[in-house]
Amino acid sequence: MGELKDIALWNYADWAALIAALALAGFLVAGAFALTRPQEEVMGHPKGLYMLFFAEMWERFSYYGMRALLILYLVKHWLYSDGSANLIYGAYTSLVYITPVLGGWLADRYLGQRKAVAFGAILLTLGHFFMAFEGDGSGYQSDGTTLNIFWLALALIIVGSGFLKANISVLVGQLYSRTDTRRDGAYTIFYVGINLGAATGVLIAAYLGETVSWALGFGLAGFGMLLGLVVFVLGKSLLRGNGEPPVPAKLKQKVAGLNFEWLLYGVGFVGVAVIWFLIQYQEAVGGILLVSGIALLGYVLYESFKLDKEARERVYAMIFFILLMPLFWGLFEQAGGSMNLFTDRYVDRGGVPTTFFQSVNAIYIVLLGPIFAIAWQWMARTGIEPSTPAKMGLGIAQMGLAFIVTVWGAENFSSADEAGVLLTPVVFIFIFYLLSTTGELCLSPVGLSAINRLSVKHMASLMMAAFFFGTAGGNFVAGAMGALMGQGEGGEMTRDAALEIYWAMGIVATVIGVLVCFVSPLVKKLMHLDTLADDGEEHSTDMADAATATATTA
Repeated sequence: MGELKDIALWNYADWAALIAALALAGFLVAGAFALTRPQEEVMGHPKGLYMLFFAEMWERFSYYGMRALLILYLVKHWLYSDGSANLIYGAYTSLVYITPVLGGWLADRYLGQRKAVAFGAILLTLGHFFMAFEGDGSGYQSDGTTLNIFWLALALIIVGSGFLKANISVLVGQLYSRTDTRRDGAYTIFYVGINLGAATGVLIAAYLGETVSWALGFGLAGFGMLLGLVVFVLGKSLLRGNGEPPVPAKLKQKVAGLNFEWLLYGVGFVGVAVIWFLIQYQEAVGGILLVSGIALLGYVLYESFKLDKEARERVYAMIFFILLMPLFWGLFEQAGGSMNLFTDRYVDRGGVPTTFFQSVNAIYIVLLGPIFAIAWQWMARTGIEPSTPAKMGLGIAQMGLAFIVTVWGAENFSSADEAGVLLTPVVFIFIFYLLSTTGELCLSPVGLSAINRLSVKHMASLMMAAFFFGTAGGNFVAGAMGALMGQGEGGEMTRDAALEIYWAMGIVATVIGVLVCFVSPLVKKLMHLDTLADDGEEHSTDMADAATATATTA
């Protein structure tokens, strides 16, 4: 690793890190101003929204700062092969999206969202700080003690995400009535917070981790999460009583001499122990995903049979959305895995650190999100806006196109460096992230808003968790596909193998995206948006669907 450089020697990436730090500071000052105003609402939204914005921003700062470093850390510090590193990366990121099922269920039934988020933030803070223990750098075969601390850190982050991820998204919706037209705009603001944290986490924490020391990068990510926890705890009153336990007296009941609430937290720590074991046996995670995914969908269907016809059909529509997640995220998450390694080795970066490119997606979202929001509204007014499922199909097709264009550019415009390695022009990496970002804006926040909007109250966190569970499947698929690319010479990913698999990914995704667009009218009927409007929202069916999409785009 390196040392902090003299300012006279700074390059583009150094200045980008400084600008990110200044932008983050500016947002913090603006946030402090908004939260200290005497009025209950600021810029037309409850102050609780901005508190949740900043809490989630710091969680994303820590998560994406670490995510950008993880596979490079596994390969360069722990000396894992490319294939093994991709499997670990895929297992980790998939488990991050499985545990919200447990966290969401416990919040719905017992803890409430506020307590679940606070507990999750504590576990996340501990996990990120444990990541700062990097050992002597001799590799996973020689430094077993520190390696076990590393596994513990991953386990704490995974379980902490389970308690925080789905529940903080639900808290945003609880600040508004179900038919409040501002709720979709609120999700737009919230999504900006997610991506502001992601961009600055990469440009600051991951940059320092790659260029100065792993411990500094991971430690800074932990400090960011600690700030998020402090913001959330101090801002309790801004939630207006939302997110509290459904039956507070239940948590005070004694079970084996302990308050039931503390017993639930004990379940969380038992989960840490289980995940600590699982993360070391990545091959088992795929089977667990399959079995638990079938069980989860079965449980969701079982619960749906207790609902009236229209609410039940909305559940069917949500299941359709959930089933799209493994495909999209299996491709998208190549960004932090195999694409991260591909950029490190086979792209003409011009001396810019590899982790820098992990910020491009989040920066694009912050820049393009408002444009998408305006575009959806304009299309809604003119009657040409795609439905929610059609937007998701377009998102998948664009993700496929991102790979197709990247492979085309690599095969037609690459040039050899001094060592004879063919390097792809960096412009195609920017195009890859541009298309994957526009695809994400059509799919991810659109789905997030639709799940929150269509769910009945007592299943809100469960359905949000199931949505994230679909993402978990995609993350494991991403790791498995990345591992296939790592079966080349000496366990390293080869350029030809990567391009061949990327091309296949692109073709399959594009075709499936077109098919989803084709069946989207049938799925839209299952959403029964006209009935939601009858609950008091003075919008037509198309406008209701438009508002759903607006929440997704920032």
